[in-house]
Amino acid sequence: EVSAKPAKDSMGMDMVPVYENEKLGGAGQPSEFVVPVERQQQIGVRYAKVERKRLRHAVRAVGLIVPDKTRNWQFVSRVDGYIQKLDVSAPGELVEKDAPLLSIYSPDLFTSEREFVELLRMRDRAKTKDARETPQRLIEATRRRLQLWNVTEQQIADLEKTKTRKASDTLTLLSPFRGVVQSVPLEQGKNVKVGDMLVEVADLSVVWVWAEFYENELPMLQVGQNINISTKSYPGEKFDGTISVINPFLDEAKRTAKVRIDIPNPDFKLRPGMYVNVELGMDMGEALTVPVSAVMPTGTRNVVFVDKGEGKLEPRIVELGSKYGDSYEVKSGLQGDERVIASANFLIDAESKVQGALRGFDEEQKPQEGVSPGSKP
Repeated sequence: EVSAKPAKDSMGMDMVPVYENEKLGGAGQPSEFVVPVERQQQIGVRYAKVERKRLRHAVRAVGLIVPDKTRNWQFVSRVDGYIQKLDVSAPGELVEKDAPLLSIYSPDLFTSEREFVELLRMRDRAKTKDARETPQRLIEATRRRLQLWNVTEQQIADLEKTKTRKASDTLTLLSPFRGVVQSVPLEQGKNVKVGDMLVEVADLSVVWVWAEFYENELPMLQVGQNINISTKSYPGEKFDGTISVINPFLDEAKRTAKVRIDIPNPDFKLRPGMYVNVELGMDMGEALTVPVSAVMPTGTRNVVFVDKGEGKLEPRIVELGSKYGDSYEVKSGLQGDERVIASANFLIDAESKVQGALRGFDEEQKPQEGVSPGSKP
């Protein structure tokens, strides 16, 4: 707002006089103007140092946690029988390594184990090396059959012990690792056939995160790169991950590619189905910076207001680089020992002075009538 005589603005505040001798600027830059220090304090002007600091560029995305498919163990029935005992009953149950999952009664298993025990006894009774060769070959064949039926090495070793050689008609399946039951599609007493799904256990000590990144961000990503993961479930806590797969195919509609991140999860805190925030921080080196709030775009230029002391402000055109968080990289127009106005709030109250200074700069930049730019009048 402008008035030729003392007055109040539309907000009821006293307007500040502007004098001709306040224009102190030189050619090529807007003129200085004065907003008294008391007035600046009244309208809440904030200041910031032009400083050199390390810049960090962050690439962010949202991801979904899924189980590591290479760490899922599906038990499929290798024998006919029925479920004699079910040690786990529902998805989500935590099981330790070698903990029993279920037991299957199987006549076929009993027949094979009895054959295995008899062959062991036959081999032990043989008097010569040649006499032991035939039962030994049959023992190895039966051992492989038992292994295919999910009989563990320890269970086979127990059959081989001299004092305890006893065939069993029950197969007990043990968890191969500490994990979580993912599915149990059966009930105790149910008949099972070869090929039936019995139980699925997921090892969640490592989980995957699938996140989508835009195509312009993909050149910044590399397999093996470390990346930070956070989730609202654990505020303030960071999880370290590693990029393991970058899908070469883009989603044509969204212009994104899926990226897989592997995350150690020893405490099982991260659970499949969780949404997480993914952030890749990149060190961009040192540069001169100003706060984003200190910059006033004018259409074709970016202007900051340099504090010259005693209420004097100098509009300064600056060349900016990239934006990093709440700061801009300054390529030219400022020096590291200068102080700038960090808030644009005062522009509303001192609008007449700001606009007058910028208009004066525009007039200085316009070529005079009949004179080409760069020539002397």
